[in-house]
Amino acid sequence: MIRVTPDICIHEREIKEEFIFAAGPGGQNVNKVATAVQIRFDVRNSPSLSGELRERLMSVAGKRVTGDGVIVIKAKRFRSQDKNRKDAVNRLIDLIRRAAVQPIPRRKTKPTAISRERRLEEKHRRGRIKRDRISPPDPEDY
Repeated sequence: MIRVTPDICIHEREIKEEFIFAAGPGGQNVNKVATAVQIRFDVRNSPSLSGELRERLMSVAGKRVTGDGVIVIKAKRFRSQDKNRKDAVNRLIDLIRRAAVQPIPRRKTKPTAISRERRLEEKHRRGRIKRDRISPPDPEDY
């Protein structure tokens, strides 16, 4: 079991991992050993997550979510499979933790009278500056 928060635990079997060849530095090792890892976590069918958390997780994950509701994370920062696996799982845990934080509902507020006055004064000041940039009409044109 992977403990994400005190309330949320994910079973290891919910995460599918596949090792792939990584591009970048490493010499011939890159061509011989599949050190990069690609993990997949099925958000829609995960029994560990509540419905509300699923929706927030899919929105937090953004473009990492496929059309089927599967989060795909690739890790290729390190030269060892074990470090890349841990990196990918930690990134998934970080995503779930960010989604677990419930957003604070926005309270509608009105601007204060002073802030409205300041805003209008700034608009008048900018207008005067722009008006002063205009060169006066040439008297020969009359």
